[in-house]
Amino acid sequence: MDSLFEIPGAGQPAPALSTGPGVPGSGSLGANTHASAPLAVRMRPRTIDELVGQQQLRAAGSPLRRLIEGDQSMSLLLWGPPGTGKTTIAAIVSQQTSRRFVEVSAVSAGVKEVRAAIDGARAELVRSGQETVLFVDEVHRFSKAQQDALLPGVENRWVTLIAATTENPFFSVISPLLSRSLLLRLQSLTDDDVAEVIDQALADERGLAGEIGLDDDARAHLVRLAGGDARRALTYLEAASGAAASTGLDAIDLTTAETAVDQAAVRYDRQGDQHYDVISAFIKSIRGSDVDAALHYLARMIEAGEDPRFIARRLVISASEDIGLADPTALPTAVAAAQAVQLIGMPEARLNLAQATIALAVAAKSNAVITAIDAAQADVRAGKIGNVPPHLRDGHYAGAAQLGHNSGAPKPYVYSHDAPYGIAEQQYAPDELTDATYYRPTALGAEAAVKERWERVRRIVRGS
Repeated sequence: MDSLFEIPGAGQPAPALSTGPGVPGSGSLGANTHASAPLAVRMRPRTIDELVGQQQLRAAGSPLRRLIEGDQSMSLLLWGPPGTGKTTIAAIVSQQTSRRFVEVSAVSAGVKEVRAAIDGARAELVRSGQETVLFVDEVHRFSKAQQDALLPGVENRWVTLIAATTENPFFSVISPLLSRSLLLRLQSLTDDDVAEVIDQALADERGLAGEIGLDDDARAHLVRLAGGDARRALTYLEAASGAAASTGLDAIDLTTAETAVDQAAVRYDRQGDQHYDVISAFIKSIRGSDVDAALHYLARMIEAGEDPRFIARRLVISASEDIGLADPTALPTAVAAAQAVQLIGMPEARLNLAQATIALAVAAKSNAVITAIDAAQADVRAGKIGNVPPHLRDGHYAGAAQLGHNSGAPKPYVYSHDAPYGIAEQQYAPDELTDATYYRPTALGAEAAVKERWERVRRIVRGS
């Protein structure tokens, strides 16, 4: 499940279809709010104002507020990482607008179940006038035929469809359904958001009701392990509070939190020295071709909750700075990993980051790219600029020929494709830089072939 909090029955095979009236404390989302229900279920927000994070969705006049407070009928497509509130928003819409709540599981339901849910909603609308919220979790798992089956209910407003997905809907949801739904993008919760969820659960009567405290370092540990997922944070808090109570503690300390979730605290400050020290060691391990060390630092950052996009960006930089044309596949590999991080998110994207890390670490190395651009920029900063040779200047506008641009005076421009081998002897650099040499390829990896070709090409171009 990828909602803010687990629905009842989490971890058990879910029925393909579940229904319940959209009023607090009843229906499929309200039935497990008793004391024995999981903490994450008991603390599920009941109103849009209790929702933590997603300020852009809770703002006055936002589409979500208009849907809830104006009781408007519009279908929503909620796209965001796990634990950001997608199922919770569906429940809030149902509860605050007194609509029936019907959930269809994209994992186990087929076209038959989808049509049955829509037919039931239509019949209820005719019989009592009550509208239905149809919630489809993980809609990206639906086939095209299953998604097509949703269209009549959405088009005729027999249901208020709320579909949730963790994957880019432009790739995983059919265009007709996209065009008939309002797409709302949910952002990962910040550390402050997760800490607020934890503090609410500690104090709220539905949660731990102030019966146990939480040390600051233990709170920081739980926040870090949650990785922006509020449901995960509450699951860990519940485990830690149970462990503390069993040993007679009146507050959860770091040791108890570590033991309860079976994961040691990683000493890592995302805004401090550890952030910079570990990423520095990570990149230097890749540069030094030590795969095992690089994977250690990658794991350390992942376990500490480092932003995976930050790691991916550094891999992209390393691909050009430390590898370059010694292995031309390094940059596409790193870019693909960065795109995968955006597309699927954590924790699965750890595989893409690991693959890119291994590929870059074992690749042949060359720093010729960075030394070339550094040398060229140094000359420019030093004033070594010069004029563009006349035969290279733009000659397409009126009057260009009178200025001698691309006109053959004092020397003609030679079209490279007309020359032997597609390479013409010709001056390209300004007069002041005809002897400049910036790119110095190495003989390492694939760059050895580049070096051999560049030396031949350079001799032809320079006429030497």
